[in-house]
Amino acid sequence: MENLLNIFIKSIFVENMIFAYFLGMCSYLAVSKTVKTSFGLGVAVTFVLVVTLPVNYLLENYVLAPGALSWLGESYANIDLSFLSFIMFIAVIASIVQLVEMVIEKFSPALYNSLGIFLPLIAVNCAILGGSLFMQERAYANVAEATTFALGSGIGWLLAIVGIAAIREKLSYSNVPAPLKGLGITFIVTGFMGLAFMSFMGIQL
Repeated sequence: MENLLNIFIKSIFVENMIFAYFLGMCSYLAVSKTVKTSFGLGVAVTFVLVVTLPVNYLLENYVLAPGALSWLGESYANIDLSFLSFIMFIAVIASIVQLVEMVIEKFSPALYNSLGIFLPLIAVNCAILGGSLFMQERAYANVAEATTFALGSGIGWLLAIVGIAAIREKLSYSNVPAPLKGLGITFIVTGFMGLAFMSFMGIQL
């Protein structure tokens, strides 16, 4: 339990997808104009991460990794399908994103219209694929650890985009110099937020 809490806290604050690895920056910058839209996209990204990472973990450990097919019999023990991991991870992500898009279009047309093209682009959001690749690299011991990492990473990404959206809403009433309006001031604020999140690296977990 302590190990799961450790993974969860680290993935939100210390290893934040936006501020530590700069993953998912395109959606982060483009959609973070209002808190409502940002929250909707953040929840969608978190959901996709929580669903796809456990599925990709099971694919990696029971199908793709060297010797993963040994459960089928000794004749399959030497099969290595790891070269398929990239395309399989992307296929799983694209399928889940398609499902999320249909659900949002059905139950929240306003949010669907406000997200626009960035909703289907979750499929190519590097934070989503990055989560699966980090899972593969870190070789988590079980599916619970992979799911905890997915949830923490999603919440971290959600906090980042909602935070910058709230600041951008306030900045619209501020006297920002003309050359820095829009993305300019957003990059500057993101840098300050990244520095703030770096302070969490001192946490002893």
